[in-house]
Amino acid sequence: MRSLVGLGTGFAFLLTMVVSTVVFAEDRGRLQGAAPEKAGMNGERLTAVTERMQQLVDEERLAGIVTIGARHGKVVHYEAVGYHDLASGTPIEKDAIFRIYSMTKPVTGVALMMLYDEGKFSLSDPLAKYLPEFAEMSVYTGVDEEGNLLTEPAERMITIRHLMTHTAGLGYGTMMGNHPIDVAYSEANIFDPDSDLETFVRKVTQIPLKFQPGSVFNYSAAVEVQGRLVEVLSGERFGDFLKTRLFDPLGMVDTGFYVPAEKLDRLAEVYHYDDSNALIAQELFGGAIRFDEDQRLQAGGWGLVSTAMDYLRFSQMLLNGGTLDGVRILSPATVKLMHTNHLPAGVTEMSPALGGQPGSSFGLDFAIIEDPVENGTAYTKGEYYWGGAAGTWFWIDPVEDLVFVGMVQQFAGQPQIPDVRGISKRAFYSAIDELVEN
Repeated sequence: MRSLVGLGTGFAFLLTMVVSTVVFAEDRGRLQGAAPEKAGMNGERLTAVTERMQQLVDEERLAGIVTIGARHGKVVHYEAVGYHDLASGTPIEKDAIFRIYSMTKPVTGVALMMLYDEGKFSLSDPLAKYLPEFAEMSVYTGVDEEGNLLTEPAERMITIRHLMTHTAGLGYGTMMGNHPIDVAYSEANIFDPDSDLETFVRKVTQIPLKFQPGSVFNYSAAVEVQGRLVEVLSGERFGDFLKTRLFDPLGMVDTGFYVPAEKLDRLAEVYHYDDSNALIAQELFGGAIRFDEDQRLQAGGWGLVSTAMDYLRFSQMLLNGGTLDGVRILSPATVKLMHTNHLPAGVTEMSPALGGQPGSSFGLDFAIIEDPVENGTAYTKGEYYWGGAAGTWFWIDPVEDLVFVGMVQQFAGQPQIPDVRGISKRAFYSAIDELVEN
């Protein structure tokens, strides 16, 4: 089995797996490893996470899975089960690289809020202050007899807060439905892999808004626009900013907008169910997203690849209040701001069809559990989370001081996919012996 070795800026990160524990420097700000009992968990019961993931593989419901969980800054679970590629029968490794799709969004949000910490903008600032293309937007009101879009002027300017809460009025293309604005996004080919973020924004602003800014939560291309905003505020290409300011400092050595040639053998195969519920290899979205150096579009909403360990390091940084391994990425106040509800009055919860869950609200590029009872799968108020189109998932629990990341490569939009998030969550929380006092 390969070992995972990553070099970050100014420090070296060496991971060696021994009896499902990881050894790190003994410091609360550092990701550490210990027996589960040192983190108030029962090691024997914790094996249920792996057993239940293995069962899904044995039932041929999933191909391969990597899961990792940490509590009190200690990695207590890190396992890989199943196959990297079903056709070859190659086992999946812990350092497998995954298409994380919409789990890119929280990363983009963190990048933008790093600039917020530097005083580059306020959440209430009009977006047009930095991206003047958004200065005069119209809003969809219907279609005429010939199918032409009818519009009215926007009643207010889009703010950066609107952008980070999916209330700006943007669409996302026909992958989200057949609303005339989503159809217009697809017809305009806004996600052309051969264009850049500046071109992307220009195309978006030529299409009317789906609704008046601030009035409706609608999962959208807003986070791709955030990537362009990072470029304008920082003066750097988005991917360069992420690498030098976020990925390198955090030791996220396998995260980026493409997979280098020397790592392609670690990119896990992605699967769909066919008509007989058998797993077949098939890229999402018609293979339009290439994950190679030729793709110019660095999409802040869906464009990254990563590993379970890389994403755990990102999540642990947030749980730690913006710091990891002695490197501060965000201020504690800004991290708290990001997982605080920002939805406008009258927008009280998201539609599950748009990626949310019952009892949820929305912060700045994260969903938040407001009511665990209504949610039905959550254990604490204040958990924040998101997932990706290829089935990846994560959650951060600031009450029980834990993070969990799960990586699969299976189209999450198909009803046959098992509830990996709920299954892994029940198993992980069931292993807790000592709850944190609320």
